[in-house]
Amino acid sequence: MTAEGEASINDVDGPGLDDAAAMSLLREGTLEVAGRLVEATNMTLYCSIRNGEHAAACVYKPVRGERPLWDFPDGTLAAREVAAYEVAAATGWRIVPPTVYRDGPFGPGMVQLWIDADPETDLMALMRSRNPALRRMAVFDAVVNNADRKGGHLLPLPDGHVYGVDHGVCFAVEDKLRTVLWQWRGKTLPREAVNVLVRLEREIERGRLGRRLRELLTQAEVEATWERVKRLLATGVHPHPSEDWPAIPWPPI
Repeated sequence: MTAEGEASINDVDGPGLDDAAAMSLLREGTLEVAGRLVEATNMTLYCSIRNGEHAAACVYKPVRGERPLWDFPDGTLAAREVAAYEVAAATGWRIVPPTVYRDGPFGPGMVQLWIDADPETDLMALMRSRNPALRRMAVFDAVVNNADRKGGHLLPLPDGHVYGVDHGVCFAVEDKLRTVLWQWRGKTLPREAVNVLVRLEREIERGRLGRRLRELLTQAEVEATWERVKRLLATGVHPHPSEDWPAIPWPPI
């Protein structure tokens, strides 16, 4: 995306931080707005964040900059973004960059570590590929009921890792999965994914993840997430697209 304001933030060590250090920085650091990502539908600000000797670039999405969505009447986009991070962290797959909910210059909102994607990657080729990182993301999206997995929401790194961002329209109670990652539809879930889903089911039912999700989502949304995990385990396959709504978000990139 393109930012109005400063084109870059210098003297940052975000890419060199481990997740624990990044989370500490995001929670405790001082936010300074550098520009706005003008292609975003809701207010999305490109910021620097600094705490002592550590600094990084980040994205800040204040709640006051959100546009109401008729099909997501409860909660906030920011809280759902944080909930998506919590689920991703519980999988161990590092799908979502470190993300916190905190106060900022324009009030409470979501703050997420900025990730510089590899500009040499062909996103069209990537999203059509059978990259194992994308298969994990497809499982994650089925769990969180991602209604907007576009190619532009994939952030590939030079080392092959792929992050996913923009999870504000996840966790609907009704099935709303819309994604460009349908290449595994109907395929048997890998053993790795089954093991992760077993852990998620337990964590949502009676673990830290369930407690955290109940702080961020409605009870109905948490229950629906748990039911989706159980359904994936019961079927043992990647879901098929629904015939009741568009299966691919528009635009796909």
